[in-house]
Amino acid sequence: MILRIVKLSFRPDEVAKFEAYFEERRHRIRHYPGCTHLQLWQDRQDPCVFFTYSHWESDEALDAYRHSEFFGNVWKTIKPMFAQKAEAWSLNNIPAPVAVPAG
Repeated sequence: MILRIVKLSFRPDEVAKFEAYFEERRHRIRHYPGCTHLQLWQDRQDPCVFFTYSHWESDEALDAYRHSEFFGNVWKTIKPMFAQKAEAWSLNNIPAPVAVPAG
């Protein structure tokens, strides 16, 4: 599983427009093949900063989404709203070691 976090910083006059646009597409993103989880978070100190938090089954699933026509249209729509360049991280989970009982 891959955790994908994307930081999106918007101009103040674009925040409401972005929120509405994302809400209209949330279901489709969440149900894209290979996506198992999707959340949108808003920074507590700066309401113009959002983070998408998604889980993907594989690199291939994430790449298929990132190269899809749907994503291209979403990105083309929201990119002009940005106050700063988006940042993204793809993370692997490091599971805690299994404790072996003594004795």
